[in-house]
Amino acid sequence: MIDIIGVQLDLGASKKGVNMGPSAIRFAGLCEKLYAHGISYIDEGDLLPIPGGKTLPNMHYYEAINDVNAKLFREVFDSLNRGMIPLVLGGDHSVAAGSAIAVATYYAKNIGIIWVDAHADFNDEHSTVTGNVHGMPLSAICGQGPESMISFGRKARTINPKNAVIVGARDVDEAEWPRLKAAGVTVFSIEDVKSMGIDEVMKRAIEIASSDTFGIHVSYDIDSVDPSVAPGVGTPVPNGLTKDEAFAVARALKASSKVLSLDMVEVNPILDKDSYTANLACDLITEIL
Repeated sequence: MIDIIGVQLDLGASKKGVNMGPSAIRFAGLCEKLYAHGISYIDEGDLLPIPGGKTLPNMHYYEAINDVNAKLFREVFDSLNRGMIPLVLGGDHSVAAGSAIAVATYYAKNIGIIWVDAHADFNDEHSTVTGNVHGMPLSAICGQGPESMISFGRKARTINPKNAVIVGARDVDEAEWPRLKAAGVTVFSIEDVKSMGIDEVMKRAIEIASSDTFGIHVSYDIDSVDPSVAPGVGTPVPNGLTKDEAFAVARALKASSKVLSLDMVEVNPILDKDSYTANLACDLITEIL
């Protein structure tokens, strides 16, 4: 059974609007489509960040972001404890710190992570150029900082970066490349997707993320898809995944039977056209689950 957990958070991003992403995905018919596919679910509603909170030039709104991620950590951990599969609806991608670390901590074993994204999100508070926290969660999840993003108690576990795979990257900061290489994260760029084919990329990604792990947490940023297909995102990058490639990713994940939990993030209905991005996100979720 699926636990739907929304997070109304856009403080990690430079543009406002992704806090309405959970509502947009629901409005696109998520629950109806899950039901039509025979997938049982409970909608737990949305988590909200605290108003105000401390901020820093290199970590904007960090206090409110860390607070809502702590709430999400507890929700996801409790969901798993009840035998559910957590589905987290973002919100900006900083919410993955709460969800992924909760999954790793619950299983108390190493898990893998597949990060479908145009960006690496592998900055910390020292390497960041923008100070936007949604550019930091994968680094935190892999134990590379910022430490404050994953200090959730319960002996929170990070994920071995050698079991972390990015798919579809095409806008990686200069300072992120040496950090990714040093940590041992595997990056399949959009050029790799085009040269190797998405099926081969996903085969390798799943092998890496599942090697000596209990299963895989999937964090799917809808800006991995080309803006011509998914216009409703705050940080669009040209030359992204085609619609067919986006669904090939989903089908490969489903076929692997290794998905423990799922994030779908960065849908911005303010920038969307005819709810196309929200509908795409909804259909990708249904395909994976």
